[in-house]
Amino acid sequence: MEFKSTDSYYLDPELGAIVNMAIALEKPLLLTGEAGTGKTQLAFEISRSLGMAIEVLRCKSTIKGEEACYVQDTVLRLNDARFGTTATGRDVNNFFDYVIWGPIGRAFRSPERVVLLLDEIDKTESDVQDNLLDVLEDTEFTIREVNQTVRATKPPVILVTSNAKRELSDPFLRRCFCHHIAFPNPEQMREIVRLHFPDVDKGLLDAALGIFYELRGRGYEKPPATSELLNWLGALQHARVTPDRLNIPFVGTLLKRTEDILSHRGGGKRSKVN
Repeated sequence: MEFKSTDSYYLDPELGAIVNMAIALEKPLLLTGEAGTGKTQLAFEISRSLGMAIEVLRCKSTIKGEEACYVQDTVLRLNDARFGTTATGRDVNNFFDYVIWGPIGRAFRSPERVVLLLDEIDKTESDVQDNLLDVLEDTEFTIREVNQTVRATKPPVILVTSNAKRELSDPFLRRCFCHHIAFPNPEQMREIVRLHFPDVDKGLLDAALGIFYELRGRGYEKPPATSELLNWLGALQHARVTPDRLNIPFVGTLLKRTEDILSHRGGGKRSKVN
């Protein structure tokens, strides 16, 4: 089982090597890098390329580690205890009739190996990360209410992404293979664009890339990333814009922050913050 570049994802050799090593050794792979560098998409491409289902945990600040594995629907259970379950087929005395499995729980219980994506783990609190340490390393968790352990039937391919909004704990980092996806240089970006727009006009692409990287160098609060470039090129092609008429039309596909757009319209540059 080996993952390679796909028809919509450019995979540089170093990233490809560590992805396949993580798959082979069943280690979680932590991907860092700025938004728009393809961290999340990589998990979906692995799923599609290798024919695996994917389970996704969209991390947020309020999430708890346990709910990523399972939760008990206590409201439904109390309602059934009050009104009966004749028409539902549920048994109030059966705990598992009221369990809602989270992404980790579904991935561990799957009879086939799946891809498990923990997206933007840096949004969670450090104690949540610590709670997930042993779960991800041992591929098992305990259901406290019935003291029963759920072990992965087949350990999933685990990918974890982080935009570095918050530092991850050292114990968490030690349990992962780590890879930083650097922002593509112009030649790599050409390869990425050609995967999505194989017939793009060379003159249009040259002009668009020049403008794109010039905008990235202005120090905007949210500089345009790969996804913005692809959206912009799609808009340019749809509008049949030619290189000689390329003067940053549809700027809202490249810049998303109001202050950045206003600064661009005013001809100014935002100063970079080190």
